Amino acid sequence: MTKSKSVVRIASGQGFWGDLPIAPIQQVKNGDIDYLMMDYLAEVTMSIMQKQKMRNPDFGYARDFVGVIKEILPEIASGKVRVVSNAGGVNPVACAKAIVDFAQTQNVDINVAVVDNDDILEQIPSLVEAGHDLLNMENGDPIKSVHSSLLSANVYFGAKPIVEALQGGAQIVITGRVTDTGLCLAPMIHEFGWSFEDFDKMAAGTVAGHILECGAQSSGGNFTDWKRVKNFTEIGFPIVEAEADGSFVVTKHENLGGFVHSMTVKEQLLYEIGDPSEYITPDCVADFTSIQLEDVGENRVRVTGIKGKPATPFYKVSASYKDGFKMTGSLTYCWPDALEKATVASDLLKFRAEKLNLKIDAYHSDFIGYNGCDEKNIVVNSTTSDLDEVQLRFSAISKVESDLNRLGMEIAPLILTGPGGVTGFAGGRPKAREIVAYWPALLKKEAVQPRVHHIKTKN
Repeated sequence: MTKSKSVVRIASGQGFWGDLPIAPIQQVKNGDIDYLMMDYLAEVTMSIMQKQKMRNPDFGYARDFVGVIKEILPEIASGKVRVVSNAGGVNPVACAKAIVDFAQTQNVDINVAVVDNDDILEQIPSLVEAGHDLLNMENGDPIKSVHSSLLSANVYFGAKPIVEALQGGAQIVITGRVTDTGLCLAPMIHEFGWSFEDFDKMAAGTVAGHILECGAQSSGGNFTDWKRVKNFTEIGFPIVEAEADGSFVVTKHENLGGFVHSMTVKEQLLYEIGDPSEYITPDCVADFTSIQLEDVGENRVRVTGIKGKPATPFYKVSASYKDGFKMTGSLTYCWPDALEKATVASDLLKFRAEKLNLKIDAYHSDFIGYNGCDEKNIVVNSTTSDLDEVQLRFSAISKVESDLNRLGMEIAPLILTGPGGVTGFAGGRPKAREIVAYWPALLKKEAVQPRVHHIKTKN
């Protein structure tokens, strides 16, 4: 690989599936960028997409991503911007075909690359037979203990297959489960010709990706000192201006709102990390304690000094499985004695469940207006009796769906069969909903290989 640009501008367009729809379009149309990075996948998202695919084999990806591409297709086709996204979910081929089919109707030539083979759900039995137990990283249990309940199982690939796709001329790269950071690191490797063995550079691209992955969270969104942020209405998502030496500037389009500052960047850097000296990805182990930040202008933060270490021999596996059911309902009680009324109602629901011999594994009650955030112990006294209003949010879990549905039938009757002063009951009779549990594991890298293939228009 050879260096092709001195500065590469990589813009965040999506922090999660359901993020601000206009943001990626604004990133492309409000200024010059080289790459648009769009992150759609959280751990639970894969199981949701898997369920969608089971109902319809043409689904299983972020379908609103196709709408974004339709809006910016002229800029992609002209070479103004390339797009890298994990919007493919559990069906990246279907996602790519939907885009190519649309481009075909517009007589636009487009090269879409798919990175897949991360979905190992069907391979679990053979992997286990080959000695890969996929032990749960939290409790050490083997994955075979929940095999019959599995909904999804995906390997986190890194930047390498995305780089391969870009080298193959892809204007849009659609992946399944890759690391969020790899979506940003790959364009840097491709443009600057970085060696995969230069772990300081790999760490630099990884840190840049971590800053971009949550959308506006590093450009003023969800910021502690939020009053410093200008124009939330048209908040600008962050942009990284990367250089070949591994340094970069975090900024945004000048004509959009938001706020880029060393403090907004620091808050994002602290997001979802364990040991800050060992941020583990398939591409490297980044040392977040080496990061140096400097405010170098309005909405401009320079990031330097990043150090990295060699990658581990493992991929992380993100699996999900069915783990019973939950039910949640609510009632709102008014003054006087609102808290006491709500606690009595909570106890009544438990007593009635016992009388009905319902198999309930656990109960939980929040008293919104008193302890909805800090879960402090209930104290009924002269002070709490003055509370204007308390909402009882009552939850229960069980392996028996029908028992939870029966318990849900007991909530509305409390309006006339429990303490007086119910002022709110919304949402109808609560129903049992499936619990999707998370199964993190490690898998030797040689056990699975990413796959890259291109789908092009035929104009």
